[in-house]
Amino acid sequence: MKAVILAGGFGTRISEESQFKPKPMVELGGMPILYHIMKLYGHYGINEFIICAGYKQHVIKEYFADYFLHTSDITFDFTQGRNDMIVHRNTSEPWKVTVVDTGLNTMTGGRVKRIQPYIGEEPFLLTYGDGVSDVDIDALIRFHREHGKLVTISAYNVGQRFGVLDIDETGSVREFREKIDSDGNLVNIGFMVCQPEFLDYIDGDDSVLEKEPLERAAKDGQVMAYKHTGFWQCMDTVREKEKLEKLWASGEAPWKVWND
Repeated sequence: MKAVILAGGFGTRISEESQFKPKPMVELGGMPILYHIMKLYGHYGINEFIICAGYKQHVIKEYFADYFLHTSDITFDFTQGRNDMIVHRNTSEPWKVTVVDTGLNTMTGGRVKRIQPYIGEEPFLLTYGDGVSDVDIDALIRFHREHGKLVTISAYNVGQRFGVLDIDETGSVREFREKIDSDGNLVNIGFMVCQPEFLDYIDGDDSVLEKEPLERAAKDGQVMAYKHTGFWQCMDTVREKEKLEKLWASGEAPWKVWND
């Protein structure tokens, strides 16, 4: 099964860094957040990726063009008029990565539609290139196969940031209380599984994945939610990046399910 990663947006809310690179290439612990997402999938044996690139797509291509070189111990031998490169040790992942320029202004649904020729006729995984999680990919795929619908999304309770007011119908405040887990809203955090037939719901470049395609599929009874109760955090802002950096530096990053 292939994993499709949306990595083409402008990342305007983290423009401090995205002015120089696509948001999925913003580093977290010295590696792009895209790398962290791919490591999660790789932990579950998913090693073939299709990257839906757009804004500054050359940065993503150049990263993978140099990836083998940067993860190897190498001798460059220029003696006797030669230009030999001898690889002594390599720690690169066993990944097959297809980077597709899906357009600068293409919407999320349009980007997925554009990579249809690379998907084939098999189910595929789909997620966003700006969030890390410890989603159990094996359990997610198993859930998708069991219900037989076209799309599975991962649903997560984002919690409640502030304390809660308990107000009756007249506007009278009955109670001030601390937030609890059930106060938050369930949101789609990506980490989806899709049948290839779902692509028929996407019309073209202006199609926003989260709007008409998924809404129409849901009305047709073709979308199921896998409830994730572990960790998830997007990286939309510098504040969120700093939060994730602290977790990584602590050595206890919840999304690091891999061993190395």
